[in-house]
Amino acid sequence: MRSGPEVLVFPAYLNNAFLNLLQLSAAADGFRITGAHTFDDLVSDASRLGRGDVLHLHWTTPIAQQALSEKDARSRVATLSRTLDSLRARGAKLVWTVHNRLPHELTFRELEIELIRIIAASADAIHIMAPHTPAAMSDVVSLDPRKIRHIPHPSYEGVYDTSVTRAEARSSFDLADDDTAVLFLGQIRPYKGVDALANAAAEADRRRGGDIVLMLAGAVKEMPRAEFRASLPAGLRSVTHLDFVDDADIARWFRSADVACFPYRAILNSGSVHLAATFHVPVILPRDPGLVSQFGSQKWVAFFDPTDPEASIADLLAADPFADVGPDDFEGFLAEITPWDVAREYSGLLRSLSA
Repeated sequence: MRSGPEVLVFPAYLNNAFLNLLQLSAAADGFRITGAHTFDDLVSDASRLGRGDVLHLHWTTPIAQQALSEKDARSRVATLSRTLDSLRARGAKLVWTVHNRLPHELTFRELEIELIRIIAASADAIHIMAPHTPAAMSDVVSLDPRKIRHIPHPSYEGVYDTSVTRAEARSSFDLADDDTAVLFLGQIRPYKGVDALANAAAEADRRRGGDIVLMLAGAVKEMPRAEFRASLPAGLRSVTHLDFVDDADIARWFRSADVACFPYRAILNSGSVHLAATFHVPVILPRDPGLVSQFGSQKWVAFFDPTDPEASIADLLAADPFADVGPDDFEGFLAEITPWDVAREYSGLLRSLSA
């Protein structure tokens, strides 16, 4: 027997903290949260949705970009279009969360753009997390302002163990009190610019007299792990864990860090920024106009020049722009994006669609 409206989430990554946080209030409010993991699951499971139910699409990569051929990708786009038409004809609703401007690794670019335009046209609500999203997407798709719902990315307060102290965490990595630990945590992929960060850290280390330690934690994608490790600058002290970081160990890395740097070559939203803020770790980001408008007022954020990332990041690390940043500087930002508050906003969106 149905206990309440169903919300079918795709792709449903079981260990994704963002999805779990977003759905907290909706589950408590009686929505049945279910998940589709593959494209075939999505098409099959969407067929049972009816009036009052909601399909929530997140990342689009598994639809066209994981196809075996261009012919297969084209067939998938056409199948999804028919699926969405049928879904809406049965009275179910569609929510699309815009995570990226386009998938970071594109095999079938034109088909991806066609797919995004189909989703945008079919959606009853387009969930954006950054205010500059419509402008950033404008050359790909025009987002109908009547459909846009701005619900920010939540912080990660209460998600990860925070009992480990800074002293304990740094001791576990053999960091001295006067070491400056520069952290990158997340999948290491070409678009994330970790190579530029490593070279910048080496240059800043030379200028500062050898106190920088580069901390890299995350699985290496699109290149062999040994090749990436060998690419790190000789002489630069580094602490690496080139594999998935268990949730129970996240706090140890952030508690150890003096600054987190995310030298992305392309970015729309980044949960890593919110994760760093949750642990009161200052952040270095690319000077993208949208990011500056979103984070420019935050004392704990500095921006590098994306046209010359190595030199610009090196200048920031050498100058130590966060010397007078303290825990209180994060509180105003975090107070507005608590997980429960964001989850309640999302549940309110679902209630408005399923009524």
